[in-house]
Amino acid sequence: MALVRILVDGYSLLHNWPELAPGKPRHSMQARDELIRVLTLYRDATGTPITIVFDGAGKSAGTEFPSTPELEILYSRRGQTADQIIERVTVRMGDFGEVLAVTDDHAERDTVFYQGGMASSCSNFVAAVERVLQEQERDITRHNGRQKAAFKAAR
Repeated sequence: MALVRILVDGYSLLHNWPELAPGKPRHSMQARDELIRVLTLYRDATGTPITIVFDGAGKSAGTEFPSTPELEILYSRRGQTADQIIERVTVRMGDFGEVLAVTDDHAERDTVFYQGGMASSCSNFVAAVERVLQEQERDITRHNGRQKAAFKAAR
């Protein structure tokens, strides 16, 4: 089955990616927005839809990123955890293909495996994101170089 969605435990990933929004508290709007910005770039590069789930009913007003079907941003309700949302989505997406859950919660990863999904540690996912974005940047640089050379040759 094909990978149909990546489910990210937002705060788990933020706590394991200190280079992202350095100096900002991990639960701050600035750190969340930087995570969303980087994962938007990753989604654009890979084409795989992503759902980022943050614990807490306290959705901060003013985040600059709207939730879309391609990059969904969810906040758990009071009394609910990001893990519970990820588990429920894993079950519901099962008929459409595999999901990848990104979390460092070992029990959560086991639950996702049991429900037919795949799981990744945050450090492995960070490495994959950084690798894909570096490859994309190299591709863009090469493409721009070819376009510049073609433009100069046409003059």
